[in-house]
Amino acid sequence: MSAATFISRILGYVKDMILAGFFGATGLSDTFFTAFRIPNLLRELFAEGSMSSAFIPVLTEYRQKKGEAEARTLVRITYTFIIIVVGLVCLVGIVFSPAIVAAIAPGFLKSSEKFAATVLLTRIMFPLLLFISLASLIMGALNTKRVFFIPTLAPAMLNITIIAIVLFGAGLFSQPIIAVAAGVVIGGFVQFAFQLPSFFKNGYSLGLNTSFRHPGLRRMAILVVPATMALAVNQINIIVSNVLASYLPEGSITYLYYAMRLIQFPVGIFGVAMGMAVLPTLSEHAVKGDFRRLRNDFSFALRLLFFIAVPSMAGLIALREPIINLLFQRGAFDYAATRGTADALLFYALGIWSIVGVRVVTSTFYAMQDTKTPVKIAVAGMTSNILLSLILMGPMKHSGLALANALASGINFMLLSYFLRKKLGRMDTRRIVRSFLRIAAASVAMGIAGWAALHGELWRAGGHSGLKAVYLLLAVAGCLTMYAGVSYLLKSEEMQYLYDVVRRKRAGWNGTDGSPQID
Repeated sequence: MSAATFISRILGYVKDMILAGFFGATGLSDTFFTAFRIPNLLRELFAEGSMSSAFIPVLTEYRQKKGEAEARTLVRITYTFIIIVVGLVCLVGIVFSPAIVAAIAPGFLKSSEKFAATVLLTRIMFPLLLFISLASLIMGALNTKRVFFIPTLAPAMLNITIIAIVLFGAGLFSQPIIAVAAGVVIGGFVQFAFQLPSFFKNGYSLGLNTSFRHPGLRRMAILVVPATMALAVNQINIIVSNVLASYLPEGSITYLYYAMRLIQFPVGIFGVAMGMAVLPTLSEHAVKGDFRRLRNDFSFALRLLFFIAVPSMAGLIALREPIINLLFQRGAFDYAATRGTADALLFYALGIWSIVGVRVVTSTFYAMQDTKTPVKIAVAGMTSNILLSLILMGPMKHSGLALANALASGINFMLLSYFLRKKLGRMDTRRIVRSFLRIAAASVAMGIAGWAALHGELWRAGGHSGLKAVYLLLAVAGCLTMYAGVSYLLKSEEMQYLYDVVRRKRAGWNGTDGSPQID
């Protein structure tokens, strides 16, 4: 899943590089990213988040207790339900786009041209929600069969489609930004269609079935409502940032968008992938009542996730300006835009550890079919984000909004962990904390070395992309080597685990045995 997500994220950055070159950090880019945020928020709300949290545990339970035939029937019923319900949501969204845009970007009302353009783009991109919802259904069904690579690679098809249409179709439109919006919708359909061969190969079908009284669908509805509410609370944080940023100087929304895109790289590759990967296994443990194995798998997943994500956080903070310069500083995206994005990235990055941690903790609640507790915690996180945003945006502008998001995610993680510990009785807290302290020490040392290696006038100007790419790759390689070395000296369990995995793989390739047992 991490490998497939990595491919998708890299293509996502290629897409962002192209968009940055075309539109820079201007009022036009603010318009597009605001319009895109609306269906994208609903996608995360109704599709990728709540669908997984409700669909996978219930489908796993049906497959375990009632067999394959009943599981396939439940998939067809859910497919039909999504087409009807989400299709209606899309129609309503298209009709009421002006009201939605006014709510999410009230600052745009000062410019009738900017407001009208945002409404048009929102209407064009709203059908993305239906296609991504269907794609998420296919992904969940395949995940329960332990098929991860194809569904996780599918979002790459969305990025490839957008890139192709921007490069080869933008010239056909008087307003090239419309080509990008059309590419988003077409890409959503391609993401859905890309998974269908694997879906059919695993015995599923997409026949319509309107048996909406099915107990499995009712069970999903019971789970999905609080899960959707929890995600809605999280999305309100993003909406609040967008609303407040619309009152800040031009370019603020774009700075936050590109900084968040960079944050989503480690969050997506490690946090989302780990959360999705452990959910079927944790669900099986919960169905069987095997809470000892559930606790062990949770602890291991969280420690391994921190081992990978925390150095990513340190690396983004230390190398933020060189990374943004190399990826985006060309065309209309100048050094001022690089600085604005780098400031946002600094504070967003402080929350990576808690954002990825929340994914695993929340998946553990969902595996036990408890979707109510995350809602209550998310409300506390939302409240803290709003208050901190209002306090910090005055003195810190858009950077204050990013810092508020990071602090709120930390509060969310701490509260979720507290209530999970109460639910499980124990959750290996001391081992997790000891591991985190070792990881943090190694990451700080690595970050200092990375910052010392790359700073200077070269990273202020545009151009020299090849030379900069070489310098950046060498710096990253050196940082990773240093992190591994310090982790080894600190006797990191996760470092030893990964070393043993590599040794075991090599032994298998060489036709030998003798790999150690790993707890």
